[in-house]
Parts: sequence; C-alpha cells; structure tokens
Amino acid sequence: MDSIDIRILKLLESNARMTASEISGIVRLSVPACSERLKKLESSGVIKQYTTIIDNRYLKKTMTAMMFVSLERPRFTDKFVEAVNAEGDVLECHYLAGDFDYLLKIVTENTDTLERLLNRIKSVQGVQKTRTIVVLSTVKNNYSVSLGDGTDA
Repeated sequence: MDSIDIRILKLLESNARMTASEISGIVRLSVPACSERLKKLESSGVIKQYTTIIDNRYLKKTMTAMMFVSLERPRFTDKFVEAVNAEGDVLECHYLAGDFDYLLKIVTENTDTLERLLNRIKSVQGVQKTRTIVVLSTVKNNYSVSLGDGTDA
C-alpha cells in the first residue's frame, strides 16, 4: 500500500458510498486507475466489506453493557460460541487471556432486556462465572483500525 491507497481508504472510511469517479478526482488519478486500486484493495482483503452503520438509538437500543464470561472447561466452547452467535444483541465476542475467557459487547433496549439476555448466557452449559458492566456513555467508537500515518484525504 502506498500513500494513494491510504488516501482512498480514508475517503471510503468516511463515506463508503463514494464512487470511483469521486475518489479519482480527489486523489488525482484516472477513473480506471482508481477502480483498479479499489479492486486490488478488495481482492487482497484490505477492504473486508462495505457496510451501513445504524444508530442504535433509532432502534430503541440505548443500553450498552460489557459482559465477561468464564467457562468451566474448554469443551464447553462450541456450545457457548453457538449460543452467543444466536443472540442479536451481542455485537462482539472476544476470546481473552486472563481472569475471564470471553468479553461480550451487548447493545439492548433496557435493563429488562439486558437481564433476560444475561440469564440466557448464564444458563448456557459450562458458563461458570460472569461479570457485567453497564456503559454510561461512549467517548470513542471507531469502526475500523486507524490508518495512522498522518496523511489527510
């Protein structure tokens, strides 16, 4: 990747609906050259997908919580992962090193829906211990890694 690829990625990060024509005008490439770079970024896996970010408040999902989960034994992992993947309000699930095995990011409607979800997670066979923390506010929430080279698009 060179500085032009990074500029293209920054533009797409702020607006994934930009056309190759719009991007090419900003980065000063021909439309075919810009299209070719986009194809290479996609085929190489640098660009994983184009997506829509939905504001959870419009879906009345205003409560965010983080739940740490410990399993009794590794043999319960598959059932746990299956249960987590079935829960729409669990947005992220991370396997951890340390005191807990997993960290779940949960976005749900309210304390009642959070309680029901927590009870479902706790009832999964092998779940030994949980710790849940309710998020009061979010001060930073990036959807992608930082390009971090200081190049402005």
